[in-house]
Amino acid sequence: MRFFIDTGSVAEVEEIAAWGVLSGATTNPSLLAKEEGDPGEAIKRICELIDGDVSAEVVSRDAPSMIAEGRALRTLHDNVIVKVPFSAAGLEATRVLTAEGHKVNMTLVFSSTQALLTAEAGATYISCFMGRLDDISIDSTAVVREIVETLRPGGYTAQVLAASIRHPEHVVTAARLGCEVATVPGKVLKQLLEHPLTSAGIDKFEADWKSRPEFAQWLQGLVQAQHASA
Repeated sequence: MRFFIDTGSVAEVEEIAAWGVLSGATTNPSLLAKEEGDPGEAIKRICELIDGDVSAEVVSRDAPSMIAEGRALRTLHDNVIVKVPFSAAGLEATRVLTAEGHKVNMTLVFSSTQALLTAEAGATYISCFMGRLDDISIDSTAVVREIVETLRPGGYTAQVLAASIRHPEHVVTAARLGCEVATVPGKVLKQLLEHPLTSAGIDKFEADWKSRPEFAQWLQGLVQAQHASA
């Protein structure tokens, strides 16, 4: 399963892209509205930081306007893919945009029937919102499992993208269910790093190493020698 970051913050992307684990990013109007500055510039900068698909979303509700906005968003950067909310108009826009060679991420998908229609329309990604399903007491695990199991026998190429990730367990669940992608907020990505035994182990290694000062001197000398030869 590949990791995308779900954010509108360039600073957050700059920080986490340095980890080397991101394959793409998703933005939406709400995330971009939280940030200062021009949204187009933010999207372009995110595209420069991540070598992968970056979703930029249309905001209109009728198909012709969605298509026009999608075409315009694609001019921002080669990595931009058009994010379209699920609806009859969204399906129409997706079919037109994909026929023109533009990738589409269909968002706000909450059922296997919606996922099937999205795949038939030609979308590259089908974004299922796990956290929002849980919010209304619908088992997001069951829904995502049904979507994956429904699409696979038909040979669809659309990728299931787990979205609205609220905590690390959502990430693990998405991977176990066979989602190709999870788009994860920066806060949750940082939570994936944490484990008390990891922290305790690092502290123990550091303390043991410092108990032998000559070892630190040896390693520093090795680093300096490598720099000198570079």
